[in-house]
Formats: sequence, structure tokens, C-alpha cells
Amino acid sequence: MNQASSNPNSNGATTTSAGSAVGGAATSQSGTSQSGTSQAGTSPTFSPLYQQIKALITQSLQSGEWKPGELIPSEVELAGRYKVSQGTVRKAIDELAAEHLVVRRQGKGTFVATHNEARAHFRFLKLMPDEGVPQHFEHEYLEVKRIRAPAEVARLLDLKSGDAVVYIKRLMSDGGTPTILEELWLPGVLFKGLTAERLAEYKGPMYGLFESEFGTRMIRATEKIRAVAADAQTALALKVAEGTPLLCADRVSFTYGDKAVELRRGLYLTAKHHYQNELS
Repeated sequence: MNQASSNPNSNGATTTSAGSAVGGAATSQSGTSQSGTSQAGTSPTFSPLYQQIKALITQSLQSGEWKPGELIPSEVELAGRYKVSQGTVRKAIDELAAEHLVVRRQGKGTFVATHNEARAHFRFLKLMPDEGVPQHFEHEYLEVKRIRAPAEVARLLDLKSGDAVVYIKRLMSDGGTPTILEELWLPGVLFKGLTAERLAEYKGPMYGLFESEFGTRMIRATEKIRAVAADAQTALALKVAEGTPLLCADRVSFTYGDKAVELRRGLYLTAKHHYQNELS
């Protein structure tokens, strides 16, 4: 493992994209909030009605009632289903769209977001070329194997130390130039059957494969970013001199219910690329 891979949870700047839903159920249309009890059971909590509707829609997405890419019921239909106003449903869907869980298409309706859409390809890959438009990277899988989870990997994925994980190491090139060296750890139970052959033959984005064949959709991620120097193994893979400055991004990706389902480390060569994120 390279210099940047000894601790997946080392210090660095953190960026987070929203995606988890607030729990609750819509039981009343009157008013804008619903009282409840906190987890500690000692003080009341309040959930706006639209967030309760948002949680119910998210539950349907999580259960697979509406599959990725499918049209969901209209606002009028959802308002009737949940016995709330259309405006309340619209506000819930506004938040779901902002969190990339659904996509509105003018004149067509609202669809479940999917990683196979072109617009989704660069949502989690933030490395952009200094010149020109972003292009899809070519992938070369260097290692794909099932291993026992190291303690730190198990902790970040909420597994038991020694549980099975799928380990993937791949090289990503831009126009034939090696640019990113990645390591991934995935829970073995969720990704049973994921092999080097399946990864190599799949032509779409990796997250599209996870979504369509393993029923796991990445909806948000946290990243820790820091500068590192290329060790001998990394330098050989990226075809640069040992000690070359690299950007290291450690990412934990989550699916519905805020469940961690992927740990990923990317080592980025930034001679002709930069890391770009939108803050809002």
C-alpha cells in the first residue's frame, strides 16, 4: 500500500454532498410541523410536513417501488396518496431533486435519478481538465479480489473486523495518460459476485453497475483531501518520478438510510487537472 493508503481516515479537508432523508410519517395536513420525541426520549422534536412526505417518498425509492430511471407518480397523485396539498409534495420533491435522488424533466415529469445518466458521471468524480471539457477516463483494473476487512476499513464501513470485502485497484487514464490510481473497498455481502471480468465487460460508469446489478445506489459521500508524495509503487503506475506531488482523496459513500457502502481512495495527478467542487 502506498504512502497515502496507510490510514483511510487521516486528517484533511472535508466535503460533503447532501442525500440522506429525514425520518417520519405524514399523519396530518393541518399545520406545517408534527411533534414527536427525540431519540433520547427527553424532548420533543418537530418535523415539517413536507419533510415527512419527503421521507415517505424516499422510503419508496429505497424499497424499489420506483426503480432508477422510472417515472414516479405526479405531484397530484402523490398529494392524493398522502392526503396533503400539492404544494407540500412539490416542496418535498424540490429537496429530493436538489439532493440528486430524483430528476425533473420539463413536460415529462419526475424520474428516479440513475447513475447511468450522462449528467451523473461527473457528480462523484471531481477531477477536471485544466483545458477542454471533461472526458470519460479509460479504466484498467489492476486487482479485484475478496479479502478480510482491515480494522480501519471495517470501522468506516460499519463492518466487523475480518468481514469479507471486495478490494478493487484500478488505473484511470485521460487520453492515454495515467492520471488516477484508485483503491476501493466494498462490503462483500452486498457485492457478492463482483469480479474483475464483470467490471471489465461493463461499459458504463462503475456506480451504474452497482445500481443496476447489485441494488446499491450511492446518494452522498464525504471526502477528506490532502497532498501527498508519490511512493515508488504509485509513481510506477502513474509513470511519474517518485516524490511527485499528488492529491489524495479518501471517500466514504453512502446509500439510503445513511449506510456506508464504499470506501475509496484516489491518488490524483494534477499536472493537467484540478479538483473542482461546487459549494452551495
